[in-house]
Amino acid sequence: MQPAVSRRFLRASFMALSLLSLSACSMFSSSDTRYDPVELTQYEAEVAAAVRWSAPIGSGGGYGFALAVVGEAVFAATPNAVAKVDLASGRVLWRATPDLTLSAGAGSDGNTTAVAASDGTVIAFDSAGAEKWRARATSAVMIPPAVGHDVVVVRSTDYRIQAFDAETGEPRWEVQRPGPALALKTSMQMLITEGLVISGLPNGRLIAINAMNGAVQWEAPVSISRGATDLERINDVVGAPQVVGPLLCGVTYQGRMTCFDITQGGRPAWDIPFSSHTGMTHDDRHAYAATQRDVVQAVSLMNGEQVWSQNALRNRRLATPAVVPAAVAVGDFEGYVHFLARSDGRLLGRLNVGGGAVLSPLVGTAAGVLVQTGNGNLVLVGVN
Repeated sequence: MQPAVSRRFLRASFMALSLLSLSACSMFSSSDTRYDPVELTQYEAEVAAAVRWSAPIGSGGGYGFALAVVGEAVFAATPNAVAKVDLASGRVLWRATPDLTLSAGAGSDGNTTAVAASDGTVIAFDSAGAEKWRARATSAVMIPPAVGHDVVVVRSTDYRIQAFDAETGEPRWEVQRPGPALALKTSMQMLITEGLVISGLPNGRLIAINAMNGAVQWEAPVSISRGATDLERINDVVGAPQVVGPLLCGVTYQGRMTCFDITQGGRPAWDIPFSSHTGMTHDDRHAYAATQRDVVQAVSLMNGEQVWSQNALRNRRLATPAVVPAAVAVGDFEGYVHFLARSDGRLLGRLNVGGGAVLSPLVGTAAGVLVQTGNGNLVLVGVN
């Protein structure tokens, strides 16, 4: 990693982020157990979770990799491969192995699938898995590209959002905002919906950009940085922006969870203090997120009031949760997928899918939850 980039992106997992610099300065003794992962407890399972299929994509993983589900297909990437997989069967429909080390992916609209390499190269593939074009972002890309409305959009480490023509790779537009001295390296995603590119920013803001011409349509803070040091002022929007009915929601590290009312000019509908390291998900009634200490919480989408809180997975470095018909699912640093009741947060069941730490966001489908494992496999876990 180049020195200019290392200042912006902290090379650490969430645990290191929680303790960043503190342990190095010996502010905590080796006997401090407050940040140790809790041991898993035994309980009577209420659901039966099982692997329905497993498909090898490539090797390794990282925070820059997320799944894209389009219709009946799943698009996934690892540092050395990108693939399209049939959602029903797990059959790999095509796989490509670029000659560069990938740092982010996959984004797809079904026709164009995009990934990014560690040197800032953006690579697009067609519907059959053949390479369409390559382009160059202004700096490294650590967040999965977003694809839709005839553009491929990336956010680079110099806080620039750039769009490329989905067919030719020609630059279409770019938007840049000033950024803080430090920013997280964790799960983040952009969203393209209703002709808008919606992205979180490291300064705690959400921005909506016209996908066709790059005009900024709306911008507002989820939270505001506070603190005397760069470390204390880290305030990134984490995970993916959430759109549910009239609400556009986001959550930050060391900040807040905020939902804006789109029908009211994007004014805040409600906001609550919250600090998450991986982001949120939702159903039609609740938003779900884990705190930076991995306490899973559900809050009402109506007013932000807490519905329940579950601390049985504390400090287990949970990935971004997903909603499935029977539960809320979260993955942890040992490869376990845990299922929690959406009504009250009680533990319903768990399954170890192997492959080490789950870093990529889980994705809920009607068939079960999709998990990208740390060693590069794609797994569909069904719940009965």
